Amino acid sequence: MFITMMRRHTKGIMIKVMIGIIAVVFIFWGIYSFRETPGAKIAYVNGNLITGQEYEAVYREMLDALQKQYKEYWNDNLIKVFQLKQRALDSLINKRLISQEAARIGLGVTDDEVANAIFTYPAFQLNGEFHEGRYRSLLRHNRMEPTDFESAIKLELLGKKIRHAIKCFFPITDMEIMDYYTYQKEKVNTGFVSFNPRDFKGKTEVKQDEKEAYFEANKEKYRIPEKIKIAYLAIDPSDFLDKVTIAEKEISDFYELNQERFKDPKQIKARHILFKLSPNASKSEDTEAKDRALSLLKRARGGEDFAALAKEYSQDPTASKGGDLGYFKQGQMVKPFEELAFSLKKGEIGGPVKTQFGWHIIQVDDIKDATIKTFSEVRNQIVATLKNDISKEIAHERALTLMDQMPYDINLATYAAQHGLTMKESDYFPKKGSIPGLGEDERLKKSIYSLEKGETSEVIEHKDKFYIIQVVDDKDTHIPKMSEVTDQLNKDFIDHLSLVAAKKEAKSYLEELKGGADWIELAKDKGLNPDETGFFTRRENIPKIGYSPLLSEATFSLSSQKRYPDQVFEVNNKVYTIRWLKRKGINMKDLDKEKKSFKQIVLLTKERRIFNTWLQSLKGKAEIKIVTPIE
Repeated sequence: MFITMMRRHTKGIMIKVMIGIIAVVFIFWGIYSFRETPGAKIAYVNGNLITGQEYEAVYREMLDALQKQYKEYWNDNLIKVFQLKQRALDSLINKRLISQEAARIGLGVTDDEVANAIFTYPAFQLNGEFHEGRYRSLLRHNRMEPTDFESAIKLELLGKKIRHAIKCFFPITDMEIMDYYTYQKEKVNTGFVSFNPRDFKGKTEVKQDEKEAYFEANKEKYRIPEKIKIAYLAIDPSDFLDKVTIAEKEISDFYELNQERFKDPKQIKARHILFKLSPNASKSEDTEAKDRALSLLKRARGGEDFAALAKEYSQDPTASKGGDLGYFKQGQMVKPFEELAFSLKKGEIGGPVKTQFGWHIIQVDDIKDATIKTFSEVRNQIVATLKNDISKEIAHERALTLMDQMPYDINLATYAAQHGLTMKESDYFPKKGSIPGLGEDERLKKSIYSLEKGETSEVIEHKDKFYIIQVVDDKDTHIPKMSEVTDQLNKDFIDHLSLVAAKKEAKSYLEELKGGADWIELAKDKGLNPDETGFFTRRENIPKIGYSPLLSEATFSLSSQKRYPDQVFEVNNKVYTIRWLKRKGINMKDLDKEKKSFKQIVLLTKERRIFNTWLQSLKGKAEIKIVTPIE
């Protein structure tokens, strides 16, 4: 428990650095032993070596990113859950393959290109110029040598060149853009008749042998998922509040050192008049809206009542209130609007200013300057804050002490009893859904599920409490016996028979239609109510029916020459027979407006597909030899 003991005292920077070093030693020496010798070899890619040092750098980068994501829920078992070791190796292999193939076809990156990329890298800029001190400082902070960073930049530039080459060799044609735009935007209107399985219940005989066959064919539907049961100790900071006393000097010092926390920022009270613009507004529409705003601005500055003008002309919901927005502070409005509003004096009218909503003119009715609340106003708030902070530190310290003193492999219930603590135990729960007693949190669940049976977590902070969690038991996923799911099986089988009957009726109905029966007359004879979906695109749920990619694609494959599909469709426990009614093609003017954005989508999709195919092809032909297994 040495690491736990050390972690209890991590307020000093030097101690944090020591723990970081110890962690690296455990990960890269105690566990993986990739750097036992300076020449540690991980793999060869077409004869080119991947060293342990390279692997360590990539692995550490991925590990740091994952730890930042999981924060207080992190435990080392997540390394295996996310297959971090394999992902790091795969990344290095891919980079080697890309570099080798780029060199073979004559693509390269010069030192000048690398230098230019670094000199213009935003993170290394100071007052708009490259700053070497910042460059080296940031690299040191990220434990990276300049040569390693320059290699990474070189690879990034090489990747850009490869993507550019893909664009050159596989250009996007106007026909591809139109095809994609058509696929996304064309619409159809469909007629349909629905058959509800509920109307067929009780009309079919339930046979035992058929029910058994149904269970055999649908066993997976009844599979019981993997489940675990946990025990946990919860250390609640609120339990320590009554033990905390705060000296008056601490309260006053906190007030003096945290003035910004007690600042009421500047607020203004304003009205506005909005002339709306759609996101795809044309240049002429934009000009017209701006001219209307300028015209109204002139009238308002000429003395006409702003509120009255807002009621008459504004296209914003606040028009009924004379455009009144009430008081607001910086950060509450969109930036261009806010910048203009806060630049105006009381009673001043400004504009027009354009935002994503359209063109605005603004009048400032009142200004409240920034103020700092007095000590007496916030004293109780400070006391509560300090008490909460200190009680949280005490609770955390208590949890770490318990963790430090816990014998390895002890049952948590036994340990809790020895210390007079209340241990809680959950019911069995699966990976999906909430954790009994702890609620819903994917990171916490992933962390818990990474533990083995009998294994105990480190101290986990969750919803302002500290937990020590142990996996008490687990149950493997399994298919139950038929007798164990009798009630559910009986219900499902009757529903199945009803659905089969509904499908049979729908298919018979479809055959009559395809044989020449009239759509309206047949429905009338059968006592059914034909309906229409209205126009919809492939991207949308089918109106009045619901989400069904299969039905949607079938509908778009029909035409006036073939109005009926070859099958019926089950959607949301109903069966549908459909009939093609009409197609609505694309609007070429809309295509012209959106062509640029759609071209980018097609380009990225095509580029990604070609790049991945190219990389897989390289892998398939490459000689990859693993020297030091990473598992």
